Amino acid sequence: MAHPYDHARSSAKKWGGEPEEYMHIHEWFDATKAWYGHSMHRLFRHHSEGIFECERVFGPFFVNSVGKKVMTRYVGEQHVKEDCNGYLPSAKEWITNMNNPPIWMLKTLKIED
Repeated sequence: MAHPYDHARSSAKKWGGEPEEYMHIHEWFDATKAWYGHSMHRLFRHHSEGIFECERVFGPFFVNSVGKKVMTRYVGEQHVKEDCNGYLPSAKEWITNMNNPPIWMLKTLKIED
């Protein structure tokens, strides 16, 4: 399971700047670990609807320290894909697959250094 900082490093590598500039988004996605200390905590925000909620909370974009306009939605998609084996599920898919989880619910992608 990836830590928010691992995701933030991945974001900085992809869009430039420092990992700290992306932490607030990745911490928001993983805050649900406090509600349910299991990988299934992802059912609360790790889906397309959660990505749009993230964009509503943090705004559509921000400008990082290297002057690049970074779309919040893209950072959210990156986080979800890294945690869901490259897949972007819907909230409905989480609910309908709870009793017979597909691979994207169980396996994360390896985040490269």
